[in-house]
Parts: sequence; C-alpha cells; structure tokens
Amino acid sequence: MAARGCRALHRESVGQRDVSPEPSERSDAWLIARAHELIVASQVNDQQQQFSTADEINELLDEGRRRGEPSLVAQLLRASAVIRLVTKGHVELADPLLDELISHSRRHGLTVMEADGRALLARRMILVNNHEVTLDETAKALAMLNGKLSPDPLMGRRAWERQVSLALQDIALVLTQLGVYEMADEEMTRADEFIRSSGGPHQISVHLINRTRMLVGWGLRLERADRMDDAAGRFALASAIAVSVETPWRDSLHPRSHRDQLAADQVPVVGSAHALAKPGGEHVPRLDKLLQRSRYPRELLITSLALSRCLEHDGDHDEALEVLRHARREMVGDPSEPPLQLSLIREFARLCGPDDGPAATTALSQYNAALESELWMLREVRMATLISRRDHERLRRQHGDITRQALQDPLTGLANRRALDERMDLLIVDSDAHPLSVALCDLDGFKGVNDRCSHAEGDDVLRVVASTLRDTLRAGDVVARYGGDEFVVLMPATTLGDAEAALGRAVEAVRELPQDLSRGVTLSVGVVAVTHQEGSGHALTRADAAMYQAKRGGGSRVFAQRPTVSLGFEDVVEPDTPS
Repeated sequence: MAARGCRALHRESVGQRDVSPEPSERSDAWLIARAHELIVASQVNDQQQQFSTADEINELLDEGRRRGEPSLVAQLLRASAVIRLVTKGHVELADPLLDELISHSRRHGLTVMEADGRALLARRMILVNNHEVTLDETAKALAMLNGKLSPDPLMGRRAWERQVSLALQDIALVLTQLGVYEMADEEMTRADEFIRSSGGPHQISVHLINRTRMLVGWGLRLERADRMDDAAGRFALASAIAVSVETPWRDSLHPRSHRDQLAADQVPVVGSAHALAKPGGEHVPRLDKLLQRSRYPRELLITSLALSRCLEHDGDHDEALEVLRHARREMVGDPSEPPLQLSLIREFARLCGPDDGPAATTALSQYNAALESELWMLREVRMATLISRRDHERLRRQHGDITRQALQDPLTGLANRRALDERMDLLIVDSDAHPLSVALCDLDGFKGVNDRCSHAEGDDVLRVVASTLRDTLRAGDVVARYGGDEFVVLMPATTLGDAEAALGRAVEAVRELPQDLSRGVTLSVGVVAVTHQEGSGHALTRADAAMYQAKRGGGSRVFAQRPTVSLGFEDVVEPDTPS
C-alpha cells in the first residue's frame, strides 16, 4: 500500500487515506506537506470528501498543538482555516481558527503567518459583506509585509520563502476580489521573487493560475471603463501566462483524470483566459466542459463570460444570453466576487438590451455610463483608502518597532538590560506580583563554542537558547538578556518552589536540544525569592551567587537560594536545594 504523502493526490480518488503510521509517528515536515495536500484535495473533491478532508486536518492540527512548535502550529492552523473557507457549510468554522492563527502568530512573533491570517480573515469578511473589516485587515497585512523581510532563523530558507510567497498570494487574492488589480499585481510580483528561488512545481502552477485569474479580472474591469485596448492587453498576457502553467501543472499536486490532459482542459480560469484573448467557436466545447467543472463563484463567472463571448462570436446570440442568464441565477445572494458580478451584469445588459426602442437604449447606455463612472471613482477611493491605511499601519508599526528596539536585545529579541531594570522595579513594588522569583541563567560551555566554531555560530546558539527559554516558560514570565551568555527571568506571582520546578523544565529543554543547534551547551540557573524591601541590584547579586552554586554542583541544574532568617545578631541562611 502506498504511503500517505504528496503522491496521494494523483490517485483516482483525490485525498484518499490509507493505514500508514499515525500523525504522532510522522515528522513535522510530513505534517506540513500533508496539510498542503489536503488543501488541494478540499478544492477538487465533492462535499462528502471535503468533510473527510476537514476531519483529517483536525487530526494533524491536534498533533501539531500537542508538539507545540510555534511555526508548525501556525501552518496547520492556516491549512485548517483555508479548508473551511472552501468547504460549503463549513465557512463559519474558519472564524475561530483564523482568530487563533492571528493571536498565536502575534504571540510568537511570526509576522509572516500573522499577515497571512489577516489576509484570510479579510477574505472571510468579503463573504459577509463586511467591507470595513476587510479593508482594515488587508491594510494590516500589507503593512506587515511591506519592505525588506528578515528570514526566520529557526526555519530553513526555502521553507520560509514558501511561507512568505503564500502570504503574499493570499493578500493579492483579496485585492483581486476587491478589484484593486494594480496593488494585487504588485503583491504577486513580490511573491514571484520568492517562488522563483524556492517553489516547486505545485507552488509555481498555483501562482501562475492566480496571476491568470487576476489579469482576467483586470481585463474585464477595464472593459467596463471602455478601455478596450488596455483590456485586450491584459487578456493577451493572461493567455500567455496560462500557457506557462502547463509545464509545472504536470508535476503539481492537482489531480488529473488523464495524464496527457492540459491544465486548460481542467482549470476553468486557464481555459477561459485563452478564450477571452481570442474569442471563437473553437473554444466552446472546452468551455462547456469547464463550466460543468466550475465549483467556485470566480470560476463560474469567468467561464460563463468567456463562453458567452465565444458563442456570440460564433453567431449563437440566444445561447450566449442563456449562459449569462444561468450564471446570474446561480450567483443570486453571493457577495464573494463583486467586480466579476458587475462584469456579468454589464455583459447581460449589452446582449439582451431593452425592448423599448432607441430612446430606451440611449437612456440605458447613459445610465450605464454614469454608473460605471461612479464605480470607477469608488474604486479610486477604495485604493486611496487602502494606501492610506497601509501607510498609517506601517508608521504605527515603525513607531512600535523603535519603541521595542529601545527595550529589546537585537541579537535574541528578548528584553534588554534597560527593559529588565524597568520591569523589575515595577514588579518589586507591585503587591500582586508577589511572591516574586528572580533567576539568573548562565550557559555552560559557551566559551568553547566561540573558540571551536565562530562568534557567528555562538550567536546562533544564544538565539536558540533564548527562544527555548521563552517557549518553555509561561507567557507572563519576563525573559531578558543580561549580557554575554547570561539571561534573567522574572517570575511574578510564583513561589520559589514553583519557579524552581519551571526553571528545571527549561534546563531540561536546553539540555535536550539537538547538538547542531545547541553545540552542547547547557544551562546553570540560580533562583531567589525577592521581598518588597529588596532592591533589584541586591536580588540579582543573590541570584548570581545561587547560579554559581549550580555551576559548582556540576552545571545543567537549578539552585534555589532559600530566604535568610534574621535572629537579631546575624543572618542565618536556610538550607539550599539544587535540582
């Protein structure tokens, strides 16, 4: 029996499952690859199979949450949300997943995934006619990915670039749905740069199909503004790109009923692009079949327009009109593709015309011209609003970045010494923060890393340890870089015993890091309980002394310095306990 994996989608039954090892026995990379397969399966299967696909992505997401690796969880949340968005009757189930994706990504500093989540949320808001939130979320996503992006040091470069390209394409698709094609084109051009260096056949074919769809919509919009030459140029370019889909399509994850069948015979947007570039009767048989395959509003609208135009070109006026009439009936109450729906209405009015003679025809034409002018102005306002909101969001984020940089260690992204001092002073005088525990952590064997390897590899080790500390400890704990290879942890509302146990888990997590990430370093930790009357400097001095006790005990452990007991003549220290 074939293993579950990328090849599964080329079977007769798309998305077919087998009895290979459970998700818990699979690697992170396999979970992500399978999630991408399931997204494709959900877009081509019937509804019952879509429900099965949703059940399987639930299993993968549960396993990802159990493992807890932030990037893995974010990617599985995205896949789960996308599958709900394309499954009829499940769209509302995407809402909590998108909320979780955005909050999870923000909490873990996964900017690209947060931007992608906001683009998907904007797409969801289009479906409920909430244009205000659609514009807000789109502007935020644009601002987050504006300018030069820094790769995630904990991800491989190819994986990170694919993540960026997905986010940029999701943003571009929302802009396409809004009819802001110039901005959509910019984001797709940016996505192309990442796909060229890291994308496989499937990613390339999806990107080219999305770009074809955008250009077709752009051409139809230009026609409504009576810019026919510009429209023809967009259709010609869409057709040229549709031709280039064919090569990567053959090796993509998309299923094919026949191995030698072209993408143009299976993907409605691709076949329609050729027909709109050169309308004619020769396209009708293909478009008839593609119309039957059309599952989504954009496919139905574009294919109906292309088929109607080819039928009209071939002299079959009544049949062309019937195709448009059918599409209008199918689209009643669907708000997902406003620009394409306007093109459909315009085409229908152009073909059928009023029955009241030349005067009515003139009036209808004038009304149509005025309506188009107003809609064009609305489009310009919408574009200006998006640009304004994007710039506002960019400035807000820049201001936030400057503020964070003043309080952030540039190497690890943790709080710096200044931020530590400010936070610690506030916690000491805050009664709600007590019992308050403070720990000083030092890396064992770090000097040897710099001596044996390089300072650059030493920096990588510091980043990995910092990330491990941040992910192992609670969200409310403050982890700061104290200097060199030392870190300080502030643990409000935490007894010394609880702090010792939590820090023990952090020590174990660092000890169990793969050798190629940690270079063999371990963590020695000293932790103390802080009183209301104690200054921060004195508390850190005691934590430092406790840390050296941990090192003298062999390192890779926690030493808890118990409070002193005052007897009036001298201070007696209660017994210390290493863990």
